[in-house]
Amino acid sequence: MELINKPTRYLFFTGKGGVGKTSTACATAIALAERGRRVLIVSTDPASNLDQVLGVALSSHPKAIGEVFGLSALNINPETAARDYRERVIGPYRGVLPKDSLSSIKEQLSGACTVEVAAFDEFTAYLAKDGEAADYDHIVFDTAPTGHTLRLLQLPAAWTGFMETNRRGASCLGPASGLKTQQESYAAAVKVLADPSQTTLVLVARPERGAVREAERTSRELESLGLRNQHLILNGIFSATDRTDALAVALEARGQKVLGSLPPKLAALPKTEIPLLGYNLVGIQALRELLERGGQRATAKHRKASQPIPNLPPLSDLIDEIALKGNGLIMLMGKGGVGKTSLAASIAAELVARGFPVHLTTTDPAAHLTDVLPDSIEGLRVSRIDPVAETEAYRQKVLKSSGENLGADALALLEEDLRSPCTEEVAVFHAFSRIVAGARREIVVMDTAPTGHTLLLLDATGAYHREVTRSSHGAGINLVTPMMRLRDPDYTKVLIVALAETTPVTEAAQLQADLRRAGIEPFAWIINGSLAAAKPTDPLLLERARAELPQIRKVQEELAKHIAVVPLLPEEPTGFEVLRASLTSPAAKV
Repeated sequence: MELINKPTRYLFFTGKGGVGKTSTACATAIALAERGRRVLIVSTDPASNLDQVLGVALSSHPKAIGEVFGLSALNINPETAARDYRERVIGPYRGVLPKDSLSSIKEQLSGACTVEVAAFDEFTAYLAKDGEAADYDHIVFDTAPTGHTLRLLQLPAAWTGFMETNRRGASCLGPASGLKTQQESYAAAVKVLADPSQTTLVLVARPERGAVREAERTSRELESLGLRNQHLILNGIFSATDRTDALAVALEARGQKVLGSLPPKLAALPKTEIPLLGYNLVGIQALRELLERGGQRATAKHRKASQPIPNLPPLSDLIDEIALKGNGLIMLMGKGGVGKTSLAASIAAELVARGFPVHLTTTDPAAHLTDVLPDSIEGLRVSRIDPVAETEAYRQKVLKSSGENLGADALALLEEDLRSPCTEEVAVFHAFSRIVAGARREIVVMDTAPTGHTLLLLDATGAYHREVTRSSHGAGINLVTPMMRLRDPDYTKVLIVALAETTPVTEAAQLQADLRRAGIEPFAWIINGSLAAAKPTDPLLLERARAELPQIRKVQEELAKHIAVVPLLPEEPTGFEVLRASLTSPAAKV
């Protein structure tokens, strides 16, 4: 494996959610450490599951992994990073500046953009050759799903360019006096990322059309950023052993078809292939086996157990209740790779078939709804929040509404502020707010970005709500903010999507807790891509199906008010009729 035999100092694992970035990143880090290297694995995912995979409680500081000499790990926690960042910016001015000036700086540093910048600052610190990074031979980055990661990797150039033309400081970075040091740090990060002798971008994909398309898009976008040293990992390749199992044969054929038609861009990359496993990659020993023996355990692991697979409730039951009102917002939320996009399209297709006007949209920068709904459908409007388009539209709107009343100097300052990368966060929030408000007139089905990215958007929504309610207090103004609509169970129904595996269910439970703290109560859980619901007979698939049952029971009995289970389909969920068919499980309702 070239990735281990000839490793660069920095290894970035990226790809579509759910393709196995964390497990392959951890397995690579363990393999390097056991070759005598000092290795640090860093998660940049706001919804990191590095703790669960390694089986160790982590923090924002490196922690030695006792079972693997030479290996340490940490999570970059965006909220902790933001708190520390604010203190670094404000601390030197306490007792120096007047209270009103300090308050102004605090206000500038209160937005969601500061959370992003702070997490990014932590990230760039580990691209340096001094500080804590100096203690390690290799630093492995387990990144968030693609859209979030591309944003992260674009930030060094974005902030460097902005600071080169900035004359008075950027609000979310703090006072101008601190910009010079950060400019040098960000410029160094750009140089390291683009150096093929120092950095390798590892694209992780599964043998699925969507994952491969995502990997190809990512490869091209990374190349456009100057990041050309790439390696491809194809994870979860399945070979059927029971040729009488139609599902198993179809899944094998589906995967082989994808592998046989890799885009030339990906086919030319050095690559590693990893087979589908019958067990979850959780714990050091399982991760060690992944690369030692290709994940192959003793054949006794595949013996059929006697535990029966119960019938499970289909998604169509939830649709019946969602359709009662005829308007409102349906939000699908969860970690990357659980199938939110195809489920959102399935729900939208079924509601259109029942005669409702539907707006299907996504907040995910990396999502493409047209991949699963390639043809236009009467009664269905499809859109996406495109950060680039929304940012430009927002800039033009602000300049038009404010620029006419400003002098030349003030207009120049406004244009400077609007060039800040933070403008994108504000523009996306405004687009999100418009779509939420539109659910008064129709049914809006919203496919959201992976958990961490979505929680940052909800943070912005909450900050806006608090600011508006504070400003209007006592003014006798009746306002309805986006957060009020999200908290209204009659207006918004949040569907949490998960796979029937330990880590996705744990992460979904954490998401539910975060939503409840924000005053948003989830309506239901959807367990997607379930082998238990599909009831296979192939030994490997049957092993995976039985492993799902404890997680399904946990969701039913402890976590969800309503639950639906969607079976793994023989064909990828693409097209109107296939999407509608995926709503009804072959098993009867419990």
